[in-house]
Amino acid sequence: MNNSDDDLARAITLSLMEHGSSLNRNGHYPDVAELQFQQDLRHAIEASSSESNTPGLSSKGSCSRQQKSNATTPSFETSQTDTTAPPNSFLTERAQLERERIARLKRQRGEENQDELSSLPAKRQHLSTLRSCTDERTPTPSTSSASSSKAGSSVNNQKATATAKPAVGTNPVVDQLFWDGELRPTANLHSMPRQDGKSTFRLTEVLGPKSQITFAIISSYSTVVSWIYEFFEPRTPVIIVAQPDLTGQAGIKNILPNWVMTVPFLRNGHGCQHMKFMLIFYETGRLRVVISTANLVDYDWRDIENAVWLQDIPPLPQPCPQDHRITNDFPSIMEHVLRSVNVRDALTNMLTHEHPNLPLQTIGDLHSKWDWSKVEVKLVPSIAGKHEGWPKVVQSGHPRLMKALRDLGLRTGKGKAAKELAIECQGSSIGTYSTQWLNEFYYSARGESAEDWLDEPKARRTKLPWPPVKILFPSLRTVKGTVLGESGGGTMFCRANQWGGTRFPRELFYDSNSGGGKVLMHTKMIIATFRQRSTPFSVPSSSKVPSAAASTKGKGKSNAEPITTSDSETETESEDDRAGVDDAASSSPKEPVGWAYVGSHNFTPSAWGTLSGSGFNPTLNNVNYELGILFPLYSKREVERVSCFKRPPRKYVLGEDRPWIQEESPMFMRA
Repeated sequence: MNNSDDDLARAITLSLMEHGSSLNRNGHYPDVAELQFQQDLRHAIEASSSESNTPGLSSKGSCSRQQKSNATTPSFETSQTDTTAPPNSFLTERAQLERERIARLKRQRGEENQDELSSLPAKRQHLSTLRSCTDERTPTPSTSSASSSKAGSSVNNQKATATAKPAVGTNPVVDQLFWDGELRPTANLHSMPRQDGKSTFRLTEVLGPKSQITFAIISSYSTVVSWIYEFFEPRTPVIIVAQPDLTGQAGIKNILPNWVMTVPFLRNGHGCQHMKFMLIFYETGRLRVVISTANLVDYDWRDIENAVWLQDIPPLPQPCPQDHRITNDFPSIMEHVLRSVNVRDALTNMLTHEHPNLPLQTIGDLHSKWDWSKVEVKLVPSIAGKHEGWPKVVQSGHPRLMKALRDLGLRTGKGKAAKELAIECQGSSIGTYSTQWLNEFYYSARGESAEDWLDEPKARRTKLPWPPVKILFPSLRTVKGTVLGESGGGTMFCRANQWGGTRFPRELFYDSNSGGGKVLMHTKMIIATFRQRSTPFSVPSSSKVPSAAASTKGKGKSNAEPITTSDSETETESEDDRAGVDDAASSSPKEPVGWAYVGSHNFTPSAWGTLSGSGFNPTLNNVNYELGILFPLYSKREVERVSCFKRPPRKYVLGEDRPWIQEESPMFMRA
């Protein structure tokens, strides 16, 4: 090889080393195409050297081109170069290789359906022989500090959040900022591209560039620490909120360098810390808030579908003294959550020992150092424990849901003028239901205070009919029809003795099917839609309806778009409902047609709580710690965009359909 070839080879080697180190710093493995390119390049250099050292001798140079035939198994085609190529043909071949490499990268950036999920050393799901795969989404340095996404928040009128895709040429998602909030399903190895075309989030995209993270608080029910640790720089301080041991005692401990685990108190060790959230602090001063349905385990981000809402919060120019009289806004409730799950002790530990300069010095800094003015969703926590008196009761569980609905002007009202409300509750775990609890929850879901409910005689409350609630849970047939089959059902829970109970509401069950494909959903979501009562004097849909903002003044009641339906709450949706078509004559961007909840709450009494006592002095018992968000929906089209499940859901055929029950599966019985 001559001197020019030596210099070029050294330059290429350095370039490859820099490229590889950049990928590793961002937490991505080099893709198969890049590795093949490097191999081709070495072959070309060797061929050039051989030709230069042996004049007159021609050798066959080969170039391998990768074709992505599937997610994990590349195939190669081999083409031969001209056997009479001169010694300097290396430069021409090098240029051709570079062109092919750039073309591959462009294809990978432009074709999301060719991307695969992020992978670090994968943990195996129970009874599943699942393969991990690498994230081939090519990282590109961000050239702008502003968000390239204009999708906006799901709570803003008529804004398409769930299906909005970045325009060609925008920054990769990992570099995008979401100042208005964004709700998306998580990417899934087995349903990419999604059948419904919705954009997705990967965990690497939720976290952002890990080299820019200065501090993080993360929470999960189930956590594989060795797995999630790899998504952060070793120097980054992290507080992780986890499930307590069987004693239920609160405590903190150092689990890794710069990592502190904290667990909250659980009475008698009963219940669970089920919250799934992240507070991610960046070197620019920005804060990202994440509310998720996914645990911090690999299969929750690879094999089953979840949902993520996130929003970027800018820092204030100067800290603003906190008004302690304000207790109902997003940061105040988030501070209450952090104190409840024992983050304060963990934060004090970090500040005292190795990290005195954290961006969060006290829990109260959350409110005083960041600008929350663009956050429009309502935070809905459940705090495990016994809560007595209205001021405490309305801070947790379904009474908190009721309060948030009132704040958004989403009450149904009372009496003959009240709107009917139909709710569809999607989850991964089934509770023990009674007519009393379902009506209790439904009362709060209407935005009506439980004060009236608790003053009703208990004997009457226990004999009420089932409210218009649809409980979505995958049937056995649906689980068998998914890509992973029964082996993928390890995170879906319904017990045989529940389903067989004498007073169990089997008639309220509907099949759960993802809009993304044949995968199971771990997503917890409630879709609620208003329905005007059907009477001979129903207001025509073209009539003008007062806005929700105007109707909530004084009385706290709201009117939504009138939708006349039959009294049946089963398969009665119109074709427009199925297609998600807006009625331009009756819709208004200021008139909600319903609301949505997304978070960690399954539709169970343990998650949402149970009320007792009287209207004057109520008591709420919550078993779990839970967290989610609430926001209004302004059109039927937006209902379809937000919903993670196919609508209308298919009702169980009693006698034919049966829910997925792990204990009845031969695969799980053997285990």
